Amino acid sequence: MQISGSIALVTGANRGIGRHFAQQLLERGAAKVYATARRPEAIDIPGVEKLRLDITDPGSVEAAAAVASDVTLLINNAGIATYTNLVTGDLTKIRSEVDTHFYGTLSMVRAFAPVLSANGGGGILNVLSALSWFSYDGANAYAVAKAAEWSLTNGIRLELAGQGTLVTGLHLGSADTDMMANYDGDKIDPADVVRVALDGIEAGKIEVLADEWSAYIKASLANDPSAFYSVSGR
Repeated sequence: MQISGSIALVTGANRGIGRHFAQQLLERGAAKVYATARRPEAIDIPGVEKLRLDITDPGSVEAAAAVASDVTLLINNAGIATYTNLVTGDLTKIRSEVDTHFYGTLSMVRAFAPVLSANGGGGILNVLSALSWFSYDGANAYAVAKAAEWSLTNGIRLELAGQGTLVTGLHLGSADTDMMANYDGDKIDPADVVRVALDGIEAGKIEVLADEWSAYIKASLANDPSAFYSVSGR
């Protein structure tokens, strides 16, 4: 999968990691970048084609797929963080997390898989999280939704292999974005996250670990979980 000459669509491109994806795709020679958001007027990236898109609205997704029928690379970046727990948290917020990260991503994949197939196969990158692999008191709804999206990523990879579509999962810890503004721990530069992700796509990788924290979490899965949660203090 070559970025140069590709036609990409980025969800949630108005800020944070999505904004960096749109910028770096252009810098790497993408022929066209559809930058999407619920409020496209908030997108301020020169050279992109702005497109209104709400991934939780099936009608909006279908309309975007009809307009962007030339896409060869889909970046599923849009997401939310409600910082909600499961036992006592607001069920509306929990459902919103799952509707966005799982059903929203699935809706995008179902709409754009035929587009990618018609255009030669192309690629899909899903922005996941280290929280796909562990739980964190205070953000368990997010962890559940990202775990589901990780499983979705693995499933669609198998289903789309026959049409020649590369499916890549991107895992990262905390990035220095608006979504993580209230987090006091170490944060990775979102520009570095995107750089590693795009390198991974061009290398044909099915999984990209953007930071040491994600690599540590993944490695811990083979061990007794009590060891990880004891060491991490979670």
